[in-house]
Amino acid sequence: MRFILILLMLALVGCGGSQAVAPVGVYRAQSQQAPPTVYKVKRGDTLYSVSWRFGKDFKTVARINGIDSPYTIYVGQKLRFKPYKQVAKKSSNKASTAKKTSTTKKTKTATKSTWVPSNKRLSWRWPVNGKIISTYSKSAVGRKGIDIAGKSGQKVSAAAAGKVVYSGNGLPRYGNLIIIKHNDTYLSAYAHNKYLIVKDGQTVKAGQKIALLGRTGAQRDQLHFEIRRNGEPVDPMRFLPKR
Repeated sequence: MRFILILLMLALVGCGGSQAVAPVGVYRAQSQQAPPTVYKVKRGDTLYSVSWRFGKDFKTVARINGIDSPYTIYVGQKLRFKPYKQVAKKSSNKASTAKKTSTTKKTKTATKSTWVPSNKRLSWRWPVNGKIISTYSKSAVGRKGIDIAGKSGQKVSAAAAGKVVYSGNGLPRYGNLIIIKHNDTYLSAYAHNKYLIVKDGQTVKAGQKIALLGRTGAQRDQLHFEIRRNGEPVDPMRFLPKR
């Protein structure tokens, strides 16, 4: 009987020990943050950095919150990521529908006559020289761009001409980060820098020095580089020249 009790105790201890080990796949520190219902703007935030953090297109966020160009936001301001539910009166349904149809037709006509593929106006180049240590993956967690190895203090350049819309360290896991707006479609990001050279609002040329490579928010010296099209991450290798 005593022997059986000892075996039962050992079995219980074994079960408890196995529960102390985290199951594979639980770690999600690099996953995209789900947007809250309302986000309160903090010091250092820009519309672009907030939209980037939650994987949203800045134009969509601006439209939902009634923010016009140059998309200035203020500390304490509350941003929403989903539009308010609009309930129209029954008596105005027909008029609203007719107006909407008319507006839609005009918009489509204008779009056809003025739209130009934005990527044709951009000339991309490598932001830093180094070995690629992590590639883009649409499904894998934390691989929304590419990681390029380098040495501390190495030059980081703008991958294309544009305007700096964020320069700071307010986004979790990105360390010292720079976001450049190239046009209304494309943004690029440069993370883990040791030192940021350019500031918000500054216009930069392709190849211009914008930062020094580092490891802020990372475990080794590297540059994490992303390109986003209408708020969605895309594979930078599709845009960068072959080398």
